[in-house]
Amino acid sequence: MKLTGNTIFITGGTSGIGRGLAEALHKRGNKVIISGRRRALLDDVTAANPGMAAIPLDITDPASIDAAARILRRDFPKTNVLFNNAGIMPFDDAASAIDDAAAQSVITTNLLGPIRMTSALIEHLKAQPAATILYTSSVLAFVPLASNAVYSATKAALHSYALSQRFQLRNTGVRVQEIAPPWVDTDLIYKSGDPRAMPLDAFIAETMAALASDAPEVIVEGVKALRDNPGANEHALVHGFNQSVVDNPIPLGH
Repeated sequence: MKLTGNTIFITGGTSGIGRGLAEALHKRGNKVIISGRRRALLDDVTAANPGMAAIPLDITDPASIDAAARILRRDFPKTNVLFNNAGIMPFDDAASAIDDAAAQSVITTNLLGPIRMTSALIEHLKAQPAATILYTSSVLAFVPLASNAVYSATKAALHSYALSQRFQLRNTGVRVQEIAPPWVDTDLIYKSGDPRAMPLDAFIAETMAALASDAPEVIVEGVKALRDNPGANEHALVHGFNQSVVDNPIPLGH
């Protein structure tokens, strides 16, 4: 995508990868509008980045999504980039009963949220001279983390949806790009400084460079081997990946 001259709406833009990319794009001279549920966090980010705007949004609520889309069309009619970034990553145990409410929350946030948000803005985006839809999936879309089975499944589904949407939009001015992060040291799980986690600033720098291309997937160098999941032999890869996590647990906060 073109990295300057855009009007960009970012869901989940108050922390972590969302905030990092929002600030990087803001510094490039784009008009950036962030969203999130908590007004205080929105105010903190916009105060730290003069000229950035914010719209309250609960990505799990269809009415809130429709309201945000109306505000964008009215107040930011040149919006040409939708960055579906909001997501949650609770732990679960697929070897036990899965809490239904927790599973519904992950699916609604991580999968239905981006689908609904894109649907609310798709005709507006198609009317722009050039537009981009961005999805934050995860390397776990390709190699699931067993301790986050529902999360991994939602990211795999989001990847599949992006593939279909990219094809359906092939004859329009709307491009679809997918960002598939590795483990980045943010508070999505627990910001720990673990050396296995990619520092946020390094991730932002590498991702911004890759975004400047028209590549359908934006993947940092360190996860390309996992992205190239070896097809019918994936069972051994997934088992080995998860066994390495069991042997070297991810540190959790309290």
